[in-house]
Amino acid sequence: MGLWASATNHKEIGVLYFFFGACSGGVGFGFSEAIRWEQSSPRGVGAGGGAYEVCVTAHALTMIFFFLMPFLVGGFGNWFLPVWLGVADMAFPRLNNLSFWLLFPAAAFFWMALAGGAGPGWTLYPPLSSRGYSPVGMDAAVLALHAAGLSSVLGAINIAVTFCVLRHQMLWTSAPLPAVALAVTAFLLIGALPVLAGAITMLLSDRTAASSFFDPTGGGDPVLFQHLFWFFGHPEVYVLILPSFGLVSHAFSSGRTTAFARLGMVQSMVAIGVVGFVVWGHHMFATGMDVDVRAYFAAVTMVVAIPTGVKVFSWLATLWGSGLPLGRPDVLWGLLFLTTFLLGGLTGLVLANAGVDVLLHDTYYVVAHFHYVLSLGALFGAMSGISWASAAVRWTPFSATRGRLHAAVMCLGANGVFFPMHRLGAAGAPRRTVSQEDQLCSLVDASTAAFFVVIASNALLIQLFARDR
Repeated sequence: MGLWASATNHKEIGVLYFFFGACSGGVGFGFSEAIRWEQSSPRGVGAGGGAYEVCVTAHALTMIFFFLMPFLVGGFGNWFLPVWLGVADMAFPRLNNLSFWLLFPAAAFFWMALAGGAGPGWTLYPPLSSRGYSPVGMDAAVLALHAAGLSSVLGAINIAVTFCVLRHQMLWTSAPLPAVALAVTAFLLIGALPVLAGAITMLLSDRTAASSFFDPTGGGDPVLFQHLFWFFGHPEVYVLILPSFGLVSHAFSSGRTTAFARLGMVQSMVAIGVVGFVVWGHHMFATGMDVDVRAYFAAVTMVVAIPTGVKVFSWLATLWGSGLPLGRPDVLWGLLFLTTFLLGGLTGLVLANAGVDVLLHDTYYVVAHFHYVLSLGALFGAMSGISWASAAVRWTPFSATRGRLHAAVMCLGANGVFFPMHRLGAAGAPRRTVSQEDQLCSLVDASTAAFFVVIASNALLIQLFARDR
């Protein structure tokens, strides 16, 4: 254990990130099981005392900060970035070690927050978060996000410096696409996470130091927190999806020398990263924005569809010319990623309309939208990368037949869970509530039944890797 604790080799730290992310993903999946269990009854099974809200908060924060970010950015970034760039190691190996081990105090504070009953949702909106919950709960949650954010910033600095300084004679436009995706992700983290740190520090000050940044009775403004949070929150969406962009691009182009319209792919990722910083307001249409501000955020949100469309058509053209069999596990996961990401993007364009968003705000339609982009898009992209790496670097190679079976079962179950939520949201069903109207219970039951298929797919995944060990 001592050797692992002091490890500075990029592959060893990448393995640590993979294991930490996989374990955290299992915990986050457990919280999603608790959510579906609570919703299996019209009035909840055991949701007294805010337990349901705690499960919702814990599921979201675990999946974002302790599963997807460590797994996609920390795991793939550390293991593969030096390989893709042809360098010996990351730029700052010891800083790399520190960035990983900071996740453990973050996890400790996070479990303190859960024990304290913190359940304001992952957005932490005041006044619920500034006045409610015990210090053991809410204050510990803020400290957990600080520690996890510091870990991510240090890791992002390492990735950015490695990409910008250690590439030697390789042009950034000719670097492998997953390396470019990780570099853009790193700059997004460096630009966005300090804003979240400032927002939650102000929140902690309101709770413990009698300040009133977000308290209207003291001259503060709770909407200010939403602006600060979503200035971080929307780039965070691209932090989670951009590494999957790179992994899918790598899988689709593995049968040829380069991706179709490669320069356009690089420019699209950079454009998505830049535009991601100026669209945060589309999460806040229900706060009473001026009509001109609404028009701006609605228009600039739709602009994101342009570089996304470039990437989609480039992926299809790359796959068409690569000659790869569509049934190969990494290619199949890439196709599933493409399908779910497109559907999530289309519902995002629906929510970009300010008038429609006011009606669908905080309903299950929003839950379906971001789960199709992140829960399915980012996860399916990660599975494409795992399937490719298992064969390319001989991690734990598994049979293509079992890989295809797992992909099919996972796709069926995940779509069964989240697709009915579009109808729930269109009917006005509010999110973060354990009970729904009687006429909507059939849709809730359909999602819960499909969740058992997801459980079966996870059992297949465990068997997939355990059998060949």
